[in-house]
Parts: sequence; structure tokens; C-alpha cells
Amino acid sequence: MRQFRVKGRQDRVKMGGRRRPGQFYGGVSTDRGGPSTTVLVAVGGLLPLVACLLLSTARDVVANTNLALVLVLVVVAAASFGSRATGLSAAVVSAVGFDVFLTQPYGQLRIHSAADVLTTVLLLLIGVAVTELALWGRRQQARASEQRGYLDGLLQTTGSLAGAMSARTLIEHVEGQLVDLLDLDRAYYVTAFDRAAPVLQSDGTVTQRGRPLDVDRIGLPTDTEVALVVGSTVEGHGAFQLVAATHVSRPTLQQRQVAALLADHVATALRQEANHR
Repeated sequence: MRQFRVKGRQDRVKMGGRRRPGQFYGGVSTDRGGPSTTVLVAVGGLLPLVACLLLSTARDVVANTNLALVLVLVVVAAASFGSRATGLSAAVVSAVGFDVFLTQPYGQLRIHSAADVLTTVLLLLIGVAVTELALWGRRQQARASEQRGYLDGLLQTTGSLAGAMSARTLIEHVEGQLVDLLDLDRAYYVTAFDRAAPVLQSDGTVTQRGRPLDVDRIGLPTDTEVALVVGSTVEGHGAFQLVAATHVSRPTLQQRQVAALLADHVATALRQEANHR
């Protein structure tokens, strides 16, 4: 099977290859070469400790509940490093530091006020929640970057191949890429298609007889094929028929837009081939 390498990437996009759900070619490395986990945990514990010592100088004039809010900000800062251990260590040290330095009796791991006990528990719980939210946000960002890398690589590869192979070979290549990109059962090129069928537009929307379909919610139609028109209908280049009959496929708007760009590459290749005849 012939393979094509995306410049600057280690992963390969294979002609007609099948991609596992959730897998992306290209993307970002998770190894950032940053500080070790031990160092980050130490920093996570040191920041709230220093904050508690500084805040203790204001405990006689500022309510300790307000001081606890400052410690929440410290935990948020520690959690931004992206390590669960760092955020959790900051949350624990903040709760202990609040108990020792900001509640009576000072300097002891004891609390006389029920309100202060509640504040300490809430401080710990909020610290844990903030840490998990920060990690979730970083994972979402990494996933988006990884998908963007796959889509960019797909377009770059297809664009470079457009001028290096015949239109027929490019069409076969794009058929395989559409199956992977949109999670289809099959994609095939036809020179004529049913104008009443759903159409994947160039902006990524899917319409049927001018009415938009909510692909994000209900997915691509399973009872009919979707037409991805190659070029303009006036040029008469045909369309890719997109088949998702055995399962519900919900490609993102970004993925659908990339599919339309792949069809544009094919339209350009067909146009150039026609001009050379």
C-alpha cells in the first residue's frame, strides 16, 4: 500500500486507510520538557504556605473567610501548572495553613469555631475541584490542538498530491480520507447525483432542499446518502456520495469544512486535467 508522509510529522496518512475512532494523525506532543513532578509538587505546597504566612499579618483586620478566598486564588495558580499532584498539594497545604495560621487558636492544628471548620473543608473541596477543572481544560485544549494537527496534515497532504497524480488517483485517495475524516461506512465519487438528496455545503452545513440538518445533534442521515459536490454544480464535476448507514456519525463542523476543502482539491485537479486535453 502506497504511503504519503506529511512534512514535519511523524505519523502517516495512508491512502484509503482506516482510522480508529478518536485517533488523530499529527498533533502535539504531551512531553513539554518542563520541570519534574517533584519540583511542581514542592512549588504547589510552597506557594500557599508563603501566602498563609503573609496573610497572617492581616488576620486581625481582615476576616479569615476573605483570606480563604485569597488562598483559593493561590490554588488556581498552582493548578495552572497542569499537574494534578501540584494542585492537590496546594489545596491540602492551603487548608492546613488556613487552620494553623488564620484560625484560632493560632499556631495549632485545632479550630474552635464551627464556621472556621466549614471554611477549611470548603477551601479543601474547592481546591480539589479547581484542580480537576484546570486539568479538564488542558486536556480539551490538547485534544483540539491534536485534531487541528490531523486536519492540517490531511489538507497539506492532499494539496501536495493534487499536482502530482491524476485526477482519478486523487479521487480514490480523497474517498479513503473522507471515510476516515467523517467516520463513514463508504465514500465514492459519481458524475451525477440526486439533487434532492442532502448536500454537504462548502461552509460545513448539511442541507436538504434548502433546509439545514442538525448534524451535531442527530448526526449524518443514515437512511440516505449525503452528496458532497465537487466544485460548483454549474461545472458538473459530480459529487462524493457519503454513506453512514450502519451507525450515527457526528463529524464536527470543522471536520465537515475540511471535507469540503478536499472536494475543492479534486475540483481543481479535474479542472486542470480538462484544460490539458
